[in-house]
Amino acid sequence: MANAPPPPQPEPMTIDGSAVDSVLSSSSHLTHEEVVTRRSRRIKQLSKIYRTHYWALMEELKTKYKEYYWKYGKSPFKEDDKKRKRDDSKENLGNGVGESNGKLGFKGDESQDDEGQGLRKCAVGGCKATPMALTRFCHLHILLDSKQKLYKGCTFVVKSAQGRPVVCGKPILSSTVPALCPPHFQKAETYVARALRKAGLNVSSPSKIAPKFHVIVREFVHQIQSKRRASQKENVAKVQIENKTS
Repeated sequence: MANAPPPPQPEPMTIDGSAVDSVLSSSSHLTHEEVVTRRSRRIKQLSKIYRTHYWALMEELKTKYKEYYWKYGKSPFKEDDKKRKRDDSKENLGNGVGESNGKLGFKGDESQDDEGQGLRKCAVGGCKATPMALTRFCHLHILLDSKQKLYKGCTFVVKSAQGRPVVCGKPILSSTVPALCPPHFQKAETYVARALRKAGLNVSSPSKIAPKFHVIVREFVHQIQSKRRASQKENVAKVQIENKTS
């Protein structure tokens, strides 16, 4: 098979008014009007080039989006075919006839279609979601991919089990700071506002100044120490109960 011909080289760009610029290039001084006119002419040409390049990128984006949707998205033909097969199976079972025909009247196409769809399902067992691009996992299970660097887990502590904190773990972008998913970020903001109100600072009130950083840190340290004292008291109570029972 012959190789495709190389794309043609783009024509060199010509600057508008280059003839006038070549005449003025040997001048040692230029008037203010000449400088402003030349800059205005070049800015207009540059903006036109940027505008043309922008719309060319938009057309390329449309093409790439169509290719992506065709490869990873849902096909209306497949959805209609699934519905048709479900209806046919119900009718065949009602008539006492087993489903023996394959897809579009060809036996064996259905199994091939299932294999093709299996490649487009998440690698986690039981998950039927479509995998993301360049990976075998969907967005919910993307953290199971050891090679990906784009996502990380939410670090919000949901509960404690056996003395260990259990974090949320929902996938979020690695650049997200703080490392919280949107629902837990709002919850953390609520906790911070509540802690500041306990410290006597009303952030929402415009009559009071915003709290300084050391005030926020002091309140958080106070809450952490309170939780530690409460956990120590619970542990001491458990030890005393065990000693009494023994």
